[in-house]
Order: sequence, then structure tokens, then C-alpha cells
Amino acid sequence: MRTTPVIGEPTPTPSPWTLVWSDEFESETLHPQNWLFDKGAGGWGNNELQYYSNRPENIRIEDGVLIIEARNEEYTAWEYTSARIKTHYLQSWTYGRIEARMKLPVGGKGIWPAFWMLGDNIATVRWPNCGEIDIMENIGNPTVVYGSVHGPGYSVEMRSQSPLSVQWICRLIFTSTLSNGRPTRSAGTSMINSTTPCVMNRYRVNGCLIIRLILNLAVGGNWPGYPDETTVFPQQLLVDYVRVYQAGAAS
Repeated sequence: MRTTPVIGEPTPTPSPWTLVWSDEFESETLHPQNWLFDKGAGGWGNNELQYYSNRPENIRIEDGVLIIEARNEEYTAWEYTSARIKTHYLQSWTYGRIEARMKLPVGGKGIWPAFWMLGDNIATVRWPNCGEIDIMENIGNPTVVYGSVHGPGYSVEMRSQSPLSVQWICRLIFTSTLSNGRPTRSAGTSMINSTTPCVMNRYRVNGCLIIRLILNLAVGGNWPGYPDETTVFPQQLLVDYVRVYQAGAAS
């Protein structure tokens, strides 16, 4: 059991949300029923520089906290390594409240942590038809996070800024009326909520958009740019928990 939280105390969950799934990262290794590793390199569609591995150097659990670590090291002909995990084929949901408590990397040019979702039908309809919701992305400045939604011919991006630097609770209220990432800030909490009609509701499986979760720490890419002499390595994304709530899931 964790003796001392590294990222502050959890925020109580308000009614009517009921916890339906979580990973508290209390075991020694990742639960194979919750997460798969995305492994490999090649830019991942964004001209990124890292090789994603499943090595403990890049991803591990310590004292109840998931650590995703980006390193500047030569590995299979790539200059950087990191990790990316997903719930694809294992865990997916139709709407709800998605929450993670995390500590962002210290920042620097070319550092790109993300907590995001893709439609579970990506293998058949491909991106962007599957839909994408970015709950939290950060590109070098740990006091600013971005939330966005992408679909065919549709992209909305908003940002939230906090004076509490790298300590964040990132939430998204994802309902059938979700339209975009609309961040607001309250007491150092990054809130991404929305309640207006959503183009993504047209891209659903059996009437509902089924989503899966992704956590990763990228190095470089079209959006954040690329590391330079000021970028310090290693960089770490720390995740205390990931939780999924649904309304009316239990009495």
C-alpha cells in the first residue's frame, strides 16, 4: 500500500457518478487485463522521435504510481525511448466521466505527455472517423494543458492554465451531448467539460461511441517541436490513478 501520496489528496467524487472501473497502480506491474503496450517507432503519424518500449526503464510502477519515462538513449537505431499504453481490446466504455490524477514532466522543448481517447472501432473505420478526444495534452510548459476533440472535418481545441504548476487532476465529462474540450480552472484542477451537440455522435458503434484510453509520453512531433540543447532528460509522466465513472451505473 502507498504510504504517502505524491500528488496530493484525491478529490471526492460527487453524486450521481458511480465508479465502474479504475486502475490505482497498486500492484508491482501493470494489470494485463487493463493495459496493452503500443511498441515501436516511426513517428506515430506526428513525426515523433521516440521508440515506445515496454522496458522498466520506460514504464514501471513505484510506490503506487505509474511512471512513464522518456529517455535520451540509442535504442534500435532511435535516439529516444518512452512508453505508450492503451485499454484497446481490454476495457472500453460508452460515455461517462473519465479522470486521472497525474504529475506532468518538468517540461522543455519537444516533451509531449498525453491522456486521451480513441473510438474503439479505429481498426475498421480508421482515424479520424473513429473520433478522438484529448483529455490532457501538454507541450513543454507544465502549467498549461490542452483539451481537444477531432473527427472527420472537425477539430476543436481549448486550453487551461493553472498556477499550481505540474499537479493536475484531469477530468472529462463525456456524454451523448459532448461537443468539444472546454477547459475551466478551479482550485488548481483541470476540468474539461461540455454539454452541447457533438459531431462525434455520428461515428458510433451500435448507437454509441465506444472509447478506449491511452497514456503516453512522446518526444518531438509536429506540434510540440523537437528537443534542443535546453531539453533535460529523463522526463517523467507520473499517474496516481485512472478512473471511469458512469451516471446511474449502480443504485
